[in-house]
Amino acid sequence: MYITVIGAGATGGYFGARLAASGLPVTFLVRPNRATQMKADGLVVKSVLGDLVIRDPQIALDTKDIPHCDLVVLCLKNYQLEACFPQLKDLVRKGARILPILNGVEHFESLAKEFGKESVIAGNCKINATLDSHGTILHTNKLHKLIFGEIIPTQIDFCLTLQQILSKANLEIVYSQTIWEEIWSKYAFITVFSGVTTAGNLTTDLIYQNEATRQMFRRALDEMTRLAGVCGVNLPDNFVSSQVESLAKYPKGTTTSMHQDLKKGLPLEVESLQGAAIRLATKKNLELPIIETLYGLIKPYELGL
Repeated sequence: MYITVIGAGATGGYFGARLAASGLPVTFLVRPNRATQMKADGLVVKSVLGDLVIRDPQIALDTKDIPHCDLVVLCLKNYQLEACFPQLKDLVRKGARILPILNGVEHFESLAKEFGKESVIAGNCKINATLDSHGTILHTNKLHKLIFGEIIPTQIDFCLTLQQILSKANLEIVYSQTIWEEIWSKYAFITVFSGVTTAGNLTTDLIYQNEATRQMFRRALDEMTRLAGVCGVNLPDNFVSSQVESLAKYPKGTTTSMHQDLKKGLPLEVESLQGAAIRLATKKNLELPIIETLYGLIKPYELGL
């Protein structure tokens, strides 16, 4: 199976490196600056599960340099998605299916509308990783899960084959028959987590230790749980309580990538997270007062500082 990874940042670089190390033919479709970095230093991963260096990664700057592609692992920020449609169109024309592991939920509809449901696999990932100033991927705990499932029944055989092939890598590969619950569980949590940390300049320990802040976090999760329900996905009964209690398990000072991006002056995914929740809720005549407040506080920084 020929794999193209679009976006060799912390997430795409990590999963792509693990897949390449397992012997799979992986091409990284990247921008010129990242290509120069990877050609000079290789693709470097420092991980609690074992360091890894792909010394001569297969790199492409344009899809015309990718003759074969069966799977695109799409690892961009949501605000970069539409700009890569021409590249995706060329790869789909060559027979590829798209496995997006972006934050949020709206991109599935966008991709399906543009390329057809048959070409898009429902995907999600769980990982804590970041990219340092030298382009090294820092994987900081044992979580490195790639989850996927079919959007329509005709994709089941492909998903089963994908599970078999990807499972050769040093990754936790999960084919889920409840993929939308997986996707919405992450979306609900990350929308609240990123919103509270970014709007409040907070870390997990500060959220958990302060009763008023912890309760606000809980009520925001309640809002997202109700949104999931009206959108047809029932999250587990203990979802809210388990996510609140999980805050106590993070190392002191833990925050979110959105909060880190704010401090770096980078663009923020506020529209694909908090903004998307408000749009979906409006369609269902549901109010999300806490999410709306977080959105209003973060929105001025959407394009970076």
